[in-house]
Amino acid sequence: MENKNYSNAFRGLKKDKVMKFLIKKFGDQIDIKDRYNNNYSKAVADLIIEQQISFKAAISIKKKFNDLISNSKNILEISDEELKSIGISSRKVEYIKNVYNFFYQKEIDFNSLTDKDIIDTLCKIKGVGSWTAQMFLIFILFREDVFSKKDLALINSIKINYNISMLSDKKLDELIKSWKPFNSIASLLLWKSIEEKQFYIK
Repeated sequence: MENKNYSNAFRGLKKDKVMKFLIKKFGDQIDIKDRYNNNYSKAVADLIIEQQISFKAAISIKKKFNDLISNSKNILEISDEELKSIGISSRKVEYIKNVYNFFYQKEIDFNSLTDKDIIDTLCKIKGVGSWTAQMFLIFILFREDVFSKKDLALINSIKINYNISMLSDKKLDELIKSWKPFNSIASLLLWKSIEEKQFYIK
């Protein structure tokens, strides 16, 4: 059974035979809200933790991070060594503290900003790049038309599902354009496909 929240998105995406297959397979399993956190500092910190490590490792470290900060009023008072002891690299410790500093000093009404403005704002924080900002748009602000070209899992899922060994930027742009205005939902389906190792076969 398909998730009713995505009925408009599914209707638009089904014009694509790969998406039609993925919707049939995973339409009732995807949820854009499953990583939501209304604490923006924590939400961005979790995304930084996820960068360049396995999904399994990220879950473990994020749980330890959550346990650690739940006992502290101010993460900036937690020593770098204590944060490193739960598996966060020195570089990421610095970036996470940059994020908390940023949100302590600024109150931003993200709902009033465009996707581009939000990416530009978040990328001013040292350690936050476009991928992190795009994930924030998808999973924290629920923006429906976001695609991250820097997400290797998405790129690999496209290559397998669409049977494209060499994915050119031109072809990728064509696909992104064809999924508009539901690129975030297309991304959820592509991620689920590679996570479950189930792909469209002609």
